[in-house]
Amino acid sequence: MAKTQKVKDNKQEKKGASKGSERLTSEGAVPAIVEATLGRTGNKGEITQVKCRILQGKNRGKSMRRNVRGPVKKRDILMLRETEIEARRIMSKINKGHSS
Repeated sequence: MAKTQKVKDNKQEKKGASKGSERLTSEGAVPAIVEATLGRTGNKGEITQVKCRILQGKNRGKSMRRNVRGPVKKRDILMLRETEIEARRIMSKINKGHSS
């Protein structure tokens, strides 16, 4: 005789969803156009910080700073999952003792 396992029906598995992500994806992705590239960030410079303007949704017309991974240039269209959180500014490098 083989032993059978009982599967609990009351537990539902979440598939790749983080806490609060339902609110972010409820209205879908929102398009934004890249106005300018501000600089590179990340440990190896793999992230580009851009200034973009929201084209649709409740924040339409708002200009905000976002971090983008991958190739991006001016007048590209980004599809943003959320439009309320803005990226922090890139801090300029300060060389102490050199020409100060």
